[in-house]
Amino acid sequence: MTQQAEAVFSAEQFLQSRHSVRQYVPGTVISDEELNELLELASLAPSSWNLQHWRFLVIREQANKEKLLPIAFGQQQVVDAAAVVVVLGDLEANKVAEQVFADATPEIRAQMKQQIDGAYAGNERLARDEAIRNAAFAAQQLMLAAKAKGYDTVPMGGYNPQALIEEFAIPERYIPVVMLPIGKAAQPARVTGRLPLSHQTIHERF
Repeated sequence: MTQQAEAVFSAEQFLQSRHSVRQYVPGTVISDEELNELLELASLAPSSWNLQHWRFLVIREQANKEKLLPIAFGQQQVVDAAAVVVVLGDLEANKVAEQVFADATPEIRAQMKQQIDGAYAGNERLARDEAIRNAAFAAQQLMLAAKAKGYDTVPMGGYNPQALIEEFAIPERYIPVVMLPIGKAAQPARVTGRLPLSHQTIHERF
């Protein structure tokens, strides 16, 4: 087997190894260094216009994880995980265009800013769609980064977003997209089946 083929095989094995874990070893600590490495890797996710629509609300203090328990309808993983990262989407991501294109020529910077502001102007649906779509890219990347570093995760949509916003003082600019507990599995993940590719794939047109 060639080196390239081995790399592809390893990548396939890695992707197949990621499963959602709902039971975590309590008391596991993730260091600042490890956490920052995960978030840096997650931040390499693609985004429209490179606006990087995500923000990471990191919750590690036990008292704050306990506050998440009723918000997450009693799902114990938010308490037992080493950290819970709430991935937020930026509804006003167009406002960072100046920073994103700071190193571009003045002409390109002005062109991109005009394009982005034009797309966002009066278009709340686009702003919301972009916030959720691009934050989801970062969330998936974070799950893969965690797995690569020996941690497990579970993407959670089962929580009360308004209660989360109120408890953690999330500004109106940001929308909760997904809650991601990160930690060490106490029990192996339950491997779930997948619908056949023939059911999920449409070639060319319906």
